[in-house]
Amino acid sequence: MPELPDIAAYLTALDERIMGRRLERIRVKKPFLVRTVDPPLAAAEGHRVAELRRVGKRIAIGLDDDLWLVLHLMIAGRLHWRDAGATLAGRNALAAFDFENGTLTLTEAGTTSRASLHLLRGEAAVRDADPGGVDPLSIDLAGFRDTLRVENRTLKRALTDPRIVGGIGNAYSDEILHAARISPIALTHKLSDDEWQRLHSATVTTLQMWIERFRNEARNGFPEKVTAFRPDMAVHGRYGKPCPVCGDAVQRIRYADNETNYCARCQTGGRLLSDRSLSRLFKGDWPKTLDELETLRRR
Repeated sequence: MPELPDIAAYLTALDERIMGRRLERIRVKKPFLVRTVDPPLAAAEGHRVAELRRVGKRIAIGLDDDLWLVLHLMIAGRLHWRDAGATLAGRNALAAFDFENGTLTLTEAGTTSRASLHLLRGEAAVRDADPGGVDPLSIDLAGFRDTLRVENRTLKRALTDPRIVGGIGNAYSDEILHAARISPIALTHKLSDDEWQRLHSATVTTLQMWIERFRNEARNGFPEKVTAFRPDMAVHGRYGKPCPVCGDAVQRIRYADNETNYCARCQTGGRLLSDRSLSRLFKGDWPKTLDELETLRRR
């Protein structure tokens, strides 16, 4: 699932291509994609792009007349930049947004149909689409700690819950926790002051590092290979491979459709975390699916 660094890269690439441009036409191949009916999608046509914004893990394209196209790519949705009038070919194609200088297309791999498009009117409607999590790059240590401590959760869940923290998912939570040298199952109510300091620092530095890297790549071309699995990540997606810090094999925990990667030596004092013994903990702390987690809203 594209997370904050990936969304930042998309926004950088889109800023260079569509800011100030007129949206001439929207073509939808798969009707399930569109989740709103008022205003109708055709109402966005003919308007110019006035603003680009990240809303959690969503991309919000602000048009004049206070209209907003809000895209949630979910797990397998991806954006592509094509020549103007590009055809919607292939079973993965969902929609095309035609501008005078090119076409932005949306695809989704697989058959789960999770990606979504909303057309909203007004700032209030955009705020309502936000699950409510804090911006991990702008909140200070005290605010970060207080926000994550509202409920006693495992750190893995707290970091990836969109009601708590905005923009972080499975991949970067693994990377953050490894950089902080803290177990993914550590509970928010039991962290020491030093651990909170390390966690906050690791969150900011890890996200900033990847954002800068992806933005630089996006300035040289549209990001066509957005993936949660990067060969130079420390632990995410690297089960069985050596930890770049200590050399021990990266371990994993599986629950429902979620997988957590960690280094036992760096994060848990050498203790292996058993899937079976943790099932009760995760059952009470995690939704059964990542889709369910993504649809949570702050009350």
